Amino acid sequence: MPAGPRLVAHLDMDAFYASVELLRYPELKGRPVVIGGRRADQPEEVVDPASGRPARRFAHLADYTGRGVITTATYEARALGVGSAMGLMKAARLAPDAILLPADFDAYRRASRAFKQAVRAIAPCVEDRGIDEIYIDLTGVRLPEHDEADDDAWWRARDVAKALKSAVREATGLTCSIAVAPNKLLAKIASDLDKPDGLTMLPPHEVPRRIWPLPARRINGVGPKAAARLEAMGFGTIGELAHADLHVLETQFGRHYAAWLLDAANGRDDRPVETESEPKSVSRETTFERDLSARRDRAELSAIFTRLCERVAQDLARKGYAGRTIGVKLRYDDFRTVTRDVTLDAPVADAAAIRRAAGTCLKRVPLERRLRLLGVRVGGLEHAPDAIPVDAGVSLHDEDD
Repeated sequence: MPAGPRLVAHLDMDAFYASVELLRYPELKGRPVVIGGRRADQPEEVVDPASGRPARRFAHLADYTGRGVITTATYEARALGVGSAMGLMKAARLAPDAILLPADFDAYRRASRAFKQAVRAIAPCVEDRGIDEIYIDLTGVRLPEHDEADDDAWWRARDVAKALKSAVREATGLTCSIAVAPNKLLAKIASDLDKPDGLTMLPPHEVPRRIWPLPARRINGVGPKAAARLEAMGFGTIGELAHADLHVLETQFGRHYAAWLLDAANGRDDRPVETESEPKSVSRETTFERDLSARRDRAELSAIFTRLCERVAQDLARKGYAGRTIGVKLRYDDFRTVTRDVTLDAPVADAAAIRRAAGTCLKRVPLERRLRLLGVRVGGLEHAPDAIPVDAGVSLHDEDD
């Protein structure tokens, strides 16, 4: 018997790190909380002078000084304008009274393993996309009560999605948002529509109503620059892009990317749910608002470089990887791009070790011209949550373009 229409779910845990912390500190529920502080920002056990009972004293964003970035924030904090990857000093200006907590990646990994195990017990075909999100192939998946051969596949998938949400909550105490769609691309977009604790069903006929009015940047794979170019061309929404002329898109984006843009806007995506896949590298890069000089803008470049290394380290921790090959990418004001890599004897995952190795790469790069872009990359990945920083022997690789 045919399994019926293809059904793919995207499950995204709601404000995952922050939600794990709220289980530990339930008194913070409903308050703006930011994750990303240092160990020194750990809550302090005190005695309430009024009641004489044990209490906790929490750090606030207003008290923070340093160059750290936000890992995640509760929805109450996001309502104040702060969010992931924002500098903590900038966030302190927007939400000075927000609670600041250090990240506890061991706790997040335990919760991650628990929710994924609960999901696989119901729907075993799972693609791991990180510590807090997965794709699930629901095609043909049935619950014990689904004994009718001719029941509707979409209603059956809705029942399964509800069961998955309940299983995740029972296993972790946390909520998640799930979207069921014909493919991964649409499921990814739709899982964000009804957050938090959402359940979104997106059959094909609902795409024009629910997806097409969204900004084109909501498509996973359309970055800020591409979105700005599309907006300038008159394709600000996914629906406008869906009706674009392919040849017009090709003039700005090239044949391959233009074809992908048109397919994505029309909800076409045939990628399978891959149960076994490994990332090859983790990288972060930023294009500057103005070209920067390595000499005159040294302090600003140093701060940006440190922040990129910290964000790469956070990404590695979230995914549970460490890497041996550390690299930098620079683009000059004449649009020429160069990369430099260094391969260490042992894998690293923390920001200080990444910055130290990436710094040796920068010393091999000409810095006379002004810079448009700076990036940091960690490759040669392996599962090594206990990787330690090292001053290792190295193998060098240079590339100019």
